[in-house]
Amino acid sequence: MSAPDRVTVLGGGSWGTTVAALAAQHGPTTLWARDADVVADVHERHRNSRFLGDRPLPDALAATTHLAAAVASADVLVMGVPSHAFRATLPEVARHIRPGVPVASLAKGLEPGTHLRPTEIITELLPGHPVAAMSGPNLAREVLDGLAAAMVVATRDEGVACRLQPLFATDRFRMYRNADIVGSELGGALKNVIAIASGMADGLDVGDNTRALVITRGLAEITRLGVALGADERTFSGLTGMGDLLATCISPLSRNRRVGEGLARGRTLQQIIDDMGQVAEGVRTATTVMELGAKYDCHLPICHEVEQVVHHGRDPREAYRGLRRTIAQSEQHEVA
Repeated sequence: MSAPDRVTVLGGGSWGTTVAALAAQHGPTTLWARDADVVADVHERHRNSRFLGDRPLPDALAATTHLAAAVASADVLVMGVPSHAFRATLPEVARHIRPGVPVASLAKGLEPGTHLRPTEIITELLPGHPVAAMSGPNLAREVLDGLAAAMVVATRDEGVACRLQPLFATDRFRMYRNADIVGSELGGALKNVIAIASGMADGLDVGDNTRALVITRGLAEITRLGVALGADERTFSGLTGMGDLLATCISPLSRNRRVGEGLARGRTLQQIIDDMGQVAEGVRTATTVMELGAKYDCHLPICHEVEQVVHHGRDPREAYRGLRRTIAQSEQHEVA
C-alpha cells in the first residue's frame, strides 16, 4: 500500500486553514503562513484564533513559516493565498516544488491588469504542473463546525480530479468534479462583486424582494460574461455558480457582503477592511470585471454600480436608483 499524499496548503487565512484541517484528517498536512503568531497558535493550541476563533484544528496539522521546506515536502500543493498574491508567491514556490506535483487554487479573484484566473497564473509560472481550482459555497467557520457542505475540484485532468477528491472529502464535506475550470473559477470570482451589491441591499434595508432581484440578475451577469470567456453555461447553475453566489450574498459571515452592508451604512471602505482584517476579493475584482465587460461587450449594470460605489465614491442609494433605470425586456435574452 502506497503512503498517503503529503498535502501543503499555502496561506494561513480562514479558508486555507480550514482546507488544511480537512486534509489533515486523511494524511500528513502542513499549513504555511507568513504570520509567526498564526503558526505558533496552530502548533501550541491547535487553533487559528486570529481568523477562526476558538474552533479546534486537528492535532496532526503541522504549521510553518518556512516556505521552502513546506513546498519541497508536498505531493499536492494548495494555493490558499489571495489571488493578488499569487504572482509574488509562485517564483519562490517554483524553486522548491518537485516535478509533476499537482497545484490547486482556492483563490476567488482575477489578477488586476492581466485579467488572468489563478490557475492561468500557476500555469504561466509553474509550467508542467497539473492545475486545478477548488471552489464552492464554503464558509470556513461552518465547515469547521461540522455543518454539511460541498466543494468542486475543477480540472481538465480527470486523473488529477480523482486524486484530489478523497484528500479533502469527509462524511460531511463532499467533493465533486467538473472539467469546466474556466466557469468554476469565474463563478467564484464574479460572485464576490454581486455579494457587495447584496450587502448594500441589506444595509439600505430595501427588502428581500429587491435582494432576490439583485442576486438573480447578478447570476445572469456572471453567466453572460462567463460564457463570453469560454465557460460552460451549465456550470453557473451549480455549486461554483449559483451555490457560491447564494452563500456569499446571504450569509453574515461573507466578507464581501459585509463590505456592501458597511458602505451602505456610511462607513468607508478602509474602515470596513481594517475591522475585518481579511481580504474581500470583490473589491479588487470589481474593476477587473468591468474591464472584461468592455473587452467582450457584455452589459453588466449591477457590477458597474458596485464598481462605482467601491472605487469612485458613488452613494449606494444612488447606485440602487441607477439600477431602477434599466428597462426590462425578455428574462432569457435581455442585456440587463
